[in-house]
Amino acid sequence: MLLHAKWLAPMVGPLIPDGAVVAQAGRIVAIGHVEEIGRKYPDAIEHSYANAAILPGLINAHVHLELSDLSRPAQPETLADWLGDVVKQSPPPGEAGEQRVAQAIETGVQQCLRFGVTSIGDISQRCALTRNLLRDGPLRVVSYGEVLAMAARRAMLEPRLAVAADQSERSEKLTIGISPHAPYSVEIPGYRRCLEEARKHALPIATHLAESAGEAEFLSNHTGPLRDLWQRIGGWDDAVPKFSGGPIRMAQSLGYLDYSKTLLAHVNHCDDDELTILAAGKASVVYCPRTHAYFGHPPHRWREMLARGINVALGTDSCASSPDLNLVDDLRLLHQLAPDMPPDQLWQLATTRASRAIAADPPAGQLTIGAVADFTIFRAANDDPLREILETDTLPISTWIAGTNENHSAFPRCQNRSI
Repeated sequence: MLLHAKWLAPMVGPLIPDGAVVAQAGRIVAIGHVEEIGRKYPDAIEHSYANAAILPGLINAHVHLELSDLSRPAQPETLADWLGDVVKQSPPPGEAGEQRVAQAIETGVQQCLRFGVTSIGDISQRCALTRNLLRDGPLRVVSYGEVLAMAARRAMLEPRLAVAADQSERSEKLTIGISPHAPYSVEIPGYRRCLEEARKHALPIATHLAESAGEAEFLSNHTGPLRDLWQRIGGWDDAVPKFSGGPIRMAQSLGYLDYSKTLLAHVNHCDDDELTILAAGKASVVYCPRTHAYFGHPPHRWREMLARGINVALGTDSCASSPDLNLVDDLRLLHQLAPDMPPDQLWQLATTRASRAIAADPPAGQLTIGAVADFTIFRAANDDPLREILETDTLPISTWIAGTNENHSAFPRCQNRSI
């Protein structure tokens, strides 16, 4: 199979005009000018796209697919208020809840394909169900099984961790990861156990960190809006350990920042000293611009993070905090916030840097020999296609995964297989 367009955007080098890429067995085997590539592969089935740009498939490094049936409420006063609203909307236990989650997963997958996303880092509280649904689906998924274990729920740590780390559903497209949810829902010993299990099996690990200003207060004093949330949901006890110094120092003290497969979602609140701590480590940060704006957080320090050598990727978060899963609209918001930043560097947040953040193996988010044959194709008529896409509201005209056109992909595991 040979794809040809006016432009190729490898993300690891300059644009290639009148370029072509060849895929065999789901991997890229050749890339270059169409005439040269055509001579080498005369029998390849060619798909040509006039006035278009071929990009690597986009990577949404932080999403909650199982919340794709929700719509975000009016802007909340605090993160804790929003969390309380999401809990109220959670699917009920039993078959009805499972069917609702299955539909939400299908909705989320179809949104990803429509918006040119081919790989995701998915946080899943019901991972035993969602992994079964996603295992043979079109997307490449790192499924971070979510662990919540604090106060009256601390006894659930080991059984929930066992489910999160279970690799029985692992497949060519589904990678298993672990996600201790957040410092206000997992105790320090629980964080330590999750990392221990991730290191033991070389699994990627993700956690929500420094998402709200109230995390530091909750950790050090068990006060503030997050403690108020516990009062509403019930189950608090005073045996929960405290930590002074904030969530970033907590992660450092537990070894999370020394593990190259650590993904820190959000990091919306970070002072200069904490920026230095992050820069000395190996963890990646995932910034979710539209969700960040929805909550009204202070300006994110993503540009400073990049300048300090911290790997920053992009995510949408969920449909409960973002209008949809259109990752390019998050890029467009960044382009508005930082118009002086070269477009290719912005696109790297959703391609090469995102691949590194979710520890993608084999490599994704780039058009290079040996990388996965995942592509998203946009209309682009001028000589600056990456900027043109960011300055319009265009959607992809085609999305390919492993050399297969996924534009009309069904989601058979939801439709044809019982759960």
